[in-house]
Formats: sequence, structure tokens, C-alpha cells
Amino acid sequence: MEGTVDGFRYGAVTPVAAYLMACLGGALGLRCIVRTLLSNQSWKAGWLALGAASIGCGIWTMHFIAMIGFQVVETRIRYNAGLTVLSLAVAILVVGIGVFIVGYRGASTLNLSFAGVITGLGVAAMHYLGMAALHLNGTIRYDAIAVALSVGIAIVAATAALWAAVTIRGFMTSLGASLIMGVAVTGMHYTGMSAVSVHVHSRTGGSWAGDSPTSLLLPMLLGPVIFLLLAGVVVMFDPLLVLGDGDWNRSSASASTESNTRQPDSLFENEEDRVVHARAPQDPQWAAPHGPHR
Repeated sequence: MEGTVDGFRYGAVTPVAAYLMACLGGALGLRCIVRTLLSNQSWKAGWLALGAASIGCGIWTMHFIAMIGFQVVETRIRYNAGLTVLSLAVAILVVGIGVFIVGYRGASTLNLSFAGVITGLGVAAMHYLGMAALHLNGTIRYDAIAVALSVGIAIVAATAALWAAVTIRGFMTSLGASLIMGVAVTGMHYTGMSAVSVHVHSRTGGSWAGDSPTSLLLPMLLGPVIFLLLAGVVVMFDPLLVLGDGDWNRSSASASTESNTRQPDSLFENEEDRVVHARAPQDPQWAAPHGPHR
């Protein structure tokens, strides 16, 4: 018997919440990557890792918040905790690979294409690994065309996000890029969900009246959401990201000038003395008082 699949059990609440989490993760990730571009003195590996974890957590929380609204009317749904956590690790890992490729090797067409394909395939793998965590009294089937389209969207979205991360530096442009990224990632999720159909088994095989998805997923979502909030605090209080590139450079230049002014050369008091000293061997007035050597 074909099951009745509904991906919007709570109406627009879950799609909107999922989209906002995707935007939050994308915005934090982009700002962390921009941080490595604004200053060569920053801890590059640390900021790239924080950016990858933010984007990965944003994608993962988007997926499972959206899945709270997913139901099959004829059967309850349970989740495999191990596969659910593994999907989070996959999301962070593959995004990290893409971020580190463009962060250290540059944003050439070849690097962006390679990193985008890896990251996109990883995001799609996270999605379908999360789907594999579903346990229900039935068999989940997928439409091949819709699956291929969702993977294509994931690759394009990942490539665009990596390009934006290394190209766009302004706060408002980063915000706009994260909003577009949220649309792409959420669109990938719902495109993949449109491929789903469920063949429900006979109820005589046992009881499937398990816990609701809300009681299972909400505790799992708590950790990544807290991480995103903490990452937001780190980004908000970083002086370089608050001041921006231009203000930070002016501030650094001013501090450097002030430091040079307050710490004169230990041998010569100022520039004029250095000039006079440099001229000393050639200037006749500096000749020895005993006259020229014979």
C-alpha cells in the first residue's frame, strides 16, 4: 500500500525555521572565511575550521528541522541515532575539505570546481544518510530524476558558497550571499524530499507506534544550535570583522605610526640625525681636526 507522504506537517513553520538555520550557518561560515582573508596574522586553520563547522551545522540543522515536519500518515517514524550523528560528522567533514582547498590553494576555476563537487556530493550524502536513519513500517523509494536534480543543486550551491567565501568581503554582501545560500540548500533538501515515496507494509508485522520525531530530533538539534550561537558570539566580538577591512587597516597603520613615533632608534634620536650621520664620512666639515693625511 502506498503511504501518504506529507513534508509540511506543521505548515510553514518547519520550512521557515530550516531556512533561517541554513542562512545562519552560511553567514557565520562566510564571515569566518573572510576573517582569514582580511588579515595574514590570523589563525587561518582555526578560522577555516570554525567556518566549516558553522556551515556544516547549519546544513545539518536545516535538514532535521525540516524533517520534523515530515510524516507518513499510515505509520510512525523513528530515527537511528548513530546514523543521525554520523550525518552531522559527514556534513562538517566535507564542507571542511572544500573550505580548506579554496582557503589554502586559492579560488582558481579548477580549485573551485573540485572543491564544489566534493562539498556538493558530501552535502547530498549527508541528506540521504539522514534519510537512511529513518525507521518506519514500510520501504522508502526514490525517483532517480529528482535525486539527480537534488545532487546537482547541492554541487552548484556548494560551489557558489565557496566562491562567495573567498570573493565577497563586505558585511552586507556576505549577508546577501548567505540568504541566497540558504535558498539553495533548502531547495536542495525539498527537491530531494520530492523524490520520496513510501510503500507501507502490513501492520501485522509488529507495532511501529514509536516516539514522535519531535521528541527524538529536538534533543539532537540542541548541540549544533548552541554551537552556532557560540560561533555567532565569536564572530560578533572579533574586532576585525566588526571594524571591517578598511577601518582595521587604518587602525593598524595608525597604531604602527604611533609605535614608531614613540620608540625612536636607540642610536639616533630622529631621521635628521640619521641623515647627518650618513653624510658624515663625505662632508668636509666632519674631517679630523689634525688635517688631511700625508
